Parts: sequence; structure tokens; C-alpha cells
Amino acid sequence: MVQENGQRKYGGPPPGWEGLHPPRGCEVFVGKIPRDVYEDELVPVFESVGRIYEMRLMMDFDGKNRGYAFVMYTLKHEAKRAVRELNNYEIRPGRLLGVCCSVDNCRLFIGGIPKMKKREEILEEISKVTEGVLDVIVYASAADKMKNRGFAFVEYESHRAAAMARRKLMPGRIQLWGHQIAVDWAEPEIDVDEDVMETVKILYVRNLMIETSEDTIKKIFGQYNLGCVERVKKIRDYAFVHFTSREDAVQAMRNLNGTELEGSCIEVTLAKPVDKEQYTRYQKAAKGGAPATTTPTEVPQPNYVYSCDPYTLAYYGYPYNALIGPNRDYFVKGW
Repeated sequence: MVQENGQRKYGGPPPGWEGLHPPRGCEVFVGKIPRDVYEDELVPVFESVGRIYEMRLMMDFDGKNRGYAFVMYTLKHEAKRAVRELNNYEIRPGRLLGVCCSVDNCRLFIGGIPKMKKREEILEEISKVTEGVLDVIVYASAADKMKNRGFAFVEYESHRAAAMARRKLMPGRIQLWGHQIAVDWAEPEIDVDEDVMETVKILYVRNLMIETSEDTIKKIFGQYNLGCVERVKKIRDYAFVHFTSREDAVQAMRNLNGTELEGSCIEVTLAKPVDKEQYTRYQKAAKGGAPATTTPTEVPQPNYVYSCDPYTLAYYGYPYNALIGPNRDYFVKGW
């Protein structure tokens, strides 16, 4: 084990390891660890569901742990098994661990951007003051497609690069285009189980014109099979299109993604159904807190959120939570 920068590392890589570093999605966040519990108790528990590549236990100056750790497995399915089987594991009498997928966030939200700036200009400016920039994502204004929405999302090559950039861009430290900007972590993307995605028959349509009606959307998306669209819910410049079958939804997505509808190029993707409890745990982990958990007597109910992308959420002033705001009820399955 090696201790550095307030954390103690076990493994990384384990003895006899040959091959590449495990891909994204192999790490879990472990919270609510009693402060006098260490690797001798944690490793056997987490090794029971898969091979550990590395464990990082956060340590305090007094020699006790800080209540949380990160466990990286060699394979994605092992990490998923750890979340499934070890969340609420009783590590000590009455002390339950909280386990959820780790959020390796590499994306920042930057607000206060002049609305006439184009993607290339924003990319150039951000690259001048921060390192490791991979991409800049900018969305057109709902009312005027020639303008941006006053914010952008910047993708970095690593979580470390994003964290360093966030620190450098904090208010009072630097100005872009001669004025202050706002910066924070972007909403992390949640991995949706492949089996769940295979059942989705709802499309998420973005970048619509405000004046485009639900009837128009229903007509355009239903042109390939009469009666295949059950209903359309449009909210300002995006919409959810419900189909009677997945096959019809996939066909419409393939035919219409990237096409022009009433003067605007639309983006069409499958809506992502995210388990509400998982979504809450992701957010807690992204902020560095302990994940939300249920008590052993609670019976979790399937409760899904059809999350629109964080860019749309940020536009409405809710960059971190799809479960609040004027359209909250729509996102809950069965609305």
C-alpha cells in the first residue's frame, strides 16, 4: 500500500496484472465507512464480487479514514455487481455501507458567455487559459438560432484536467472576453443498463423551433408507419415522442436525426430512462457526499426519470437536477 495526497492506495495494478488500465465504468464509490475500518476489512468484502484493480481509501491526519473510498475493478460487470450486492452491506453491527457507481466527471459548465460567440471562438478562448481541452459543446438559443444560450460545456481529457481548469476559472481569478464567468461541474452522464435501453421506445428530440407544434412533430415522426406515434410532449424547444413499438422509434430516429424541421437542424436520440434512486446516488457522489441509500425494511419501487440532457436543464436554471422545476412530473414514468 502507498499513501499520498490524503489517500491510501491498495493495488493499482494488482500483482501479476498484464494489460491496459480498466476502462471507465469499472470504479465504485463507497460511502458511510466507519472511521476505524480499514483495508483488512474492506478488501475481503469487495473482492467477494470481483477482482480489485485498485482501492483508494481517503485518510485523515489523525490516521483514521475520512468515511469514503473508491474501488476500481478489472471489469465493468464486476463494478455493477458490487453496486447491486454490496450497497447497504452491514460492515459493522448497524453500520451499512453505501455503494454506487463512481462519477469520473471530465466536463465543466461555463456560464456568462457572450451570446454571439461561436463554438470555434469559445474553444480557442478556453484553450488559451486551461489545458487538456478536448471539446466544447454549445447549443443555439431557443428563440434565435444564430445566438448561443449564454453557456457552454467543456470536455477535458481527464477528471484531473477538468478539476485544475475549474480551480483556475473560479470567479475572481480570471476573465474571459473582459468579464467574469461562472463555472461548475456539469451534470455527469449516467450509464444506463444496456438491457434497459433495449426496451426504450421514446425519442428525445432537441433543438426544435419554439413555434413548432406537437401536431407537426407527430406528423413528421409518424410518417413511416401510420399510427405508430402514441403521443408527443413538447417543452419549449425539445420534445419526447412516444411510439407504440421500439422498431418504429428506431426507424424514425435513424431517418430524422440531423434533418431540418421548420428551419432548425434537430437532434434525435433514444430517451434515457434512469432509475431515480441511482440518479440521486450519482449526484451525491459527484458532489463528494455519501450516496443515498434505502434502509433494509424499505422495498425499492421502480421509478424512472426520462432525463433530458444537462444543456436543456441548465437553460431552465436547473443544471443539476431533472427532478425539480415546472416539468418535474413529466419525467416520472407513468405520467
